[in-house]
Amino acid sequence: MKMLINVPETVVADALRGMAAAHPELTVDVENRVVVRKDAPVAGKVGLVSGGGSGHEPLHGGFVGPGMLSAACPGEVFTSPVPDQMVRAAAAVDSGAGVLFIVKNYTGDVLNFDMAAELAEDEGVQVAKVLVNDDVAVTDSLYTAGRRGTGATLFVEKIAGAAAEEGQPLERVEALAKQVNENSRSFGVALSAVTTPAKGSPTFDLPAGELELGIGIHGEPGRERRAMMTSGEIAEFAVGAILDDLTPRNPVLVLVNGMGATPLLELYGFNAEVQRVLGERGVPVARVLVGNYVTSLDMAGASVTLCQVDEELWRLWDAPVSTPGLRWGM
Repeated sequence: MKMLINVPETVVADALRGMAAAHPELTVDVENRVVVRKDAPVAGKVGLVSGGGSGHEPLHGGFVGPGMLSAACPGEVFTSPVPDQMVRAAAAVDSGAGVLFIVKNYTGDVLNFDMAAELAEDEGVQVAKVLVNDDVAVTDSLYTAGRRGTGATLFVEKIAGAAAEEGQPLERVEALAKQVNENSRSFGVALSAVTTPAKGSPTFDLPAGELELGIGIHGEPGRERRAMMTSGEIAEFAVGAILDDLTPRNPVLVLVNGMGATPLLELYGFNAEVQRVLGERGVPVARVLVGNYVTSLDMAGASVTLCQVDEELWRLWDAPVSTPGLRWGM
C-alpha cells in the first residue's frame, strides 16, 4: 500500500510540524503533542480540551480555534493520548474559569482523561467532563464499553465551544455539551478496510462487493456485512437505525461525514438520499454539514449523525467559528 509518509514512526510528528507551518494562529507543541489556540488562555473563558488517536483528522486538532476547542491532544494513530498531554493542555487554556474535557467513549480515552482530570485538579484547575457516546450501531464493541463516540463529537465541540466563547460558565457549558450528546445519534458504513501506517496493509478483510454496516472509526466490526447496496438503500438503513433510537421532536442538525477516502461527489449524492429519507419520515432539518470531518485514515465509507436542537442549540451551532477544519461567520 503506497502512503505519502516518511516512516511510520514519525507520521504524527510530521503531521504536527506541517500543521504548525500551515496554521500560525495555533501553537503546536510537536514534542509534547498538544495543539493550542494561540491566544489561550482567554480571560474569563472556559477552556475546552479534547483529544484522541490520530488518523481521524480534522478531529481533533483541526477544530482548535475561536468558537470551538481551546486545545487538542493527538495520540499515536488510533491510540489514546496520555494524561500528561491532557494536563499540559488544561494548564495552557485555563483562565480560572475551568476546563471542560470532551471525551469520546473509547476505553483508553476515558481512563486517561479521568486520570488527567484528577491530576489537573490537584494543580488547581477546575475540570468537568462530558462523554460522547452517540453510535447506535453496536454496544460494547472492540475498544469500547457501551456505545462508541463518533460524529456527535463535532456537534458537542462546536456548540459547547460557542457557549464558552460567549463567556458562559463551566456548569452551563458542561450542561449544553451533555444535552447535545444526549440528543445525537450516529451510524457508519464502511466500503473498504482501513490501512494504518504501521501495518501498511488493510487491517481487516472486506471482500469486493461487500460492505460493513455499523462500522467503528477504527475499523471495529459493525452490525452485519451485506452485498453492496445503493446509496439510497444505505441511507434508508443508516437513518432508520438512528430513528429507531431517537425520536426527534425538534429540527435536526445533519452531519453526512466521509470516512476519509470517499469523494465529495459521492457524499453529496449520499446526502441527497439522507435528506429524502428524513423527508419521508417527517423529520425537519435545521442545518446540514457534508464532508470529511471524523475520518478513519483511508477508509471508504460514510456516517450519518443527527442531533435534535432547540432554539439555543441551533443559535450556538450558527455562531461564528474559526478553525482549520470548520470556519464560518468570522
